[in-house]
Amino acid sequence: MFRIKSLVSALLLLVTGLFSIHSFAFDMPKEFESMDTYKFFHSELFDGKGSTVTAVNTGNSDNIKSALLAEYPRWKGTHYRWGGTTHKGVDCSSLMQHLFNDSLQTRLPRTTFQQIRNGRKVSKNNLKPGDLVFFKTSPGDRHVGVYVGDHQFIHASKIEGVTISSLDNQYWVDHYETARRLELMS
Repeated sequence: MFRIKSLVSALLLLVTGLFSIHSFAFDMPKEFESMDTYKFFHSELFDGKGSTVTAVNTGNSDNIKSALLAEYPRWKGTHYRWGGTTHKGVDCSSLMQHLFNDSLQTRLPRTTFQQIRNGRKVSKNNLKPGDLVFFKTSPGDRHVGVYVGDHQFIHASKIEGVTISSLDNQYWVDHYETARRLELMS
C-alpha cells in the first residue's frame, strides 16, 4: 500500500513539475530555453516523529544552479526582516523555503534550526549547487544560504537584503558552520 501511494505521489509530482516548468518557459532567459525536460524530483519522507521531511536528489548540478539563479531575480534586493516571509521583508530560512519551493518544487522546514537537520553533512570543499550552507553568527543564532557554485551562495543579508555573496569573504569564512545536501533516501 505504501509503495503504491509513493508511486502515485511521485508520478503526480513529476507531472505537476513538467506542467509548471512549461507554463512559464516563455519567461525564462534565453540561455535556459534549451531546458525541455524537468530533471528535479522530490519526495516527502516521514521522519517517524509525525512530521514530513522533504528531500531532493542531487540531480544535475547545472540544472539545479540554473533553476536557483532563475528564481533569484524575483527576490534580489528584498529587505531582510527577521520572521519575514514575503517580498516586503524576508529572513534567511524563509528565503530558502521560497527558493526551494519555487525553483525545485521542494518544501523545507521554516527555521534554520529545523533546516540544518535535513539531508546529510557535506564538506565545504565538496559543495554542489543546491547545498544549504549554515553559519553560526552568534551563540544562539544561525544563518542559512544556498550554494550556487563558484564559491557563491544566495542568502538574505541583514545589510544588503537578498543577495549573492562569496564564501571566501572573511566574515563568512569566520562564521561557517556546516553544509547539508538534501537527497532522496533509497
